Amino acid sequence: MRHEKLREDVCNANIQLAETGLVRWTSGNVSGRDPKSGEIIIKPSGVLFNELTPEKMVVLDASGQLIEGDLKPSVDSSSHLYVYRNMPTVFGITHTHSKYATAFAVAGKSLPISTTTHACLFGRTIPCTGLATIGEEEIGREIVENIADGSAVLLRNHGVFAIGKSAFDALKYAVYVEESAEASFLSFQLSGEIPVLDDDFVSNCRKMYLTDYGQKPS
Repeated sequence: MRHEKLREDVCNANIQLAETGLVRWTSGNVSGRDPKSGEIIIKPSGVLFNELTPEKMVVLDASGQLIEGDLKPSVDSSSHLYVYRNMPTVFGITHTHSKYATAFAVAGKSLPISTTTHACLFGRTIPCTGLATIGEEEIGREIVENIADGSAVLLRNHGVFAIGKSAFDALKYAVYVEESAEASFLSFQLSGEIPVLDDDFVSNCRKMYLTDYGQKPS
C-alpha cells in the first residue's frame, strides 16, 4: 500500500473533522500531498467518517488520475488538486461546512479579526469568495485567487477551505476559523456589532504567535 503514513494521517484528520463537530454525516473532507511524488491522498466520496480507515483513502496523481484505491474520491478532488498545482507550498487541505463559518459564507461576509486567537493564527481577515460550482476546478480557482498569504477562505454559500503544511495543519486552521466565526456571530447577537481589532494589535499578536508560541527546537 502506497504512502502508509500519509494515509493514516489523512484518515485521522478526516475522523477528527467529525469529532470536533466541523462536519455532519458525510460532508467535508481532508487531503494531504506527498512531497516527493506529488501524489494526493483524499477522503472517499460519501463514506461516513466513523467508517474511514487508512485503506479506504484514495490516492490520486497531480492530474487527478486514480493511482490506488477501491472507492471513488471526494467530489471536491478537482478543487483540492487545483490548489495543490497552483500553491506548491501547500501539503494539506481541509474543507468543512461548520455552522458559524458557513453562516458568514451564506451571508457573503468575510470574517473580521475580532478575537486575539484569530489575530494570532491568521493575522488577517478571512475573505469570502464568489460562488463556485461544486465538483469543479472553479472552487480551487476561487481559493487561490482569494487566499493571498492567508490560511483559509469562506466559499460563498458553501463552507470553509483551509490550507496548511500538512493535513493536520490545515485541520487546525479549520477549527480556529469556526471558533472565530462563532465568537463573532455571538458578539453580534449580544451587542449588534462585531468589534474589530486594530492593525497594530493584530500585528503584535501575530508576531508573538510566530516567534513565541509552542515548543521550539533547541
